[in-house]
Amino acid sequence: MIALAHNPVLVREVIEHLISEKFNIFIDATVGGGGHASSILRHNEKVRLIGFDIDEYALSVAKKTLEPFGERVTLIKGNFRDLKKHLNEEGINTFDGILFDLGISMYQISGKRGFSFYDDCDLDMRMDMAQDKTAFHVINTYNFETLRRIIKDYGEEFKTNAIARAIINRRKKGPIQTALELADLIVKVKGKKGRLHPATKTFQAIRIEVNRELENLSMGLKDAIDMCASKGRIGVISFHSLEDRIVKNMFKSDKRLHVITKKPITPSKDEMEKNPASRSAKLRIAEKL
Repeated sequence: MIALAHNPVLVREVIEHLISEKFNIFIDATVGGGGHASSILRHNEKVRLIGFDIDEYALSVAKKTLEPFGERVTLIKGNFRDLKKHLNEEGINTFDGILFDLGISMYQISGKRGFSFYDDCDLDMRMDMAQDKTAFHVINTYNFETLRRIIKDYGEEFKTNAIARAIINRRKKGPIQTALELADLIVKVKGKKGRLHPATKTFQAIRIEVNRELENLSMGLKDAIDMCASKGRIGVISFHSLEDRIVKNMFKSDKRLHVITKKPITPSKDEMEKNPASRSAKLRIAEKL
């Protein structure tokens, strides 16, 4: 697989607001290609970093990127929803800091796995290629009401009924095989208006359903809060309102936490110009009391 380089977002802000020189163990819950991790390891030369990812290709990139840091790095193929289980297996029951970067990576977008509107290949959208459920299954087997609910709740799409009905009607001619077919179908329903591709919200909804992203976030964040040491910090970079709402509410409602970011930290104008994908990123940080 040939992948484009992935640019991690808000790196300077993560270093400035999340990382402390006093940290001994740091968890990168979504290590990806190792962009945030390498910056953290350079900034704090004594920290040990445990990096998680469910995407095997991303882990292979991270392994090469982080090789210079030797035994300071441990990489684990696993979902951060099982954070406590995986860390306990490594003999770790507490840590000083953790970062969740919830963005989809270039390794997935450019990997011909159905994440891109232009992928003329099987509808997949799995981040973990070992799991069974794919976007093909969701699009071609879910009934109208379930599709409508997913697109509405996870995509916050306003043409929910029309899109779900178009999918059901198109299926009568045969299965929707590719991401490109699905995207073209949505364009016919919505037309082409504005900066965002018309299929953006529906693709987001299907991806969240396939990968159980919101459920995983709630479970992983709960484990992180439980395991974080006193004066340790938890940071989450989210990219849409559903994720941000979960993080904001969990931080605010947990009496064990002091919220550092009353308002989320967002990318600078310079970063947004250099990396347009960073435009919707929001970083929230809380400290364990």
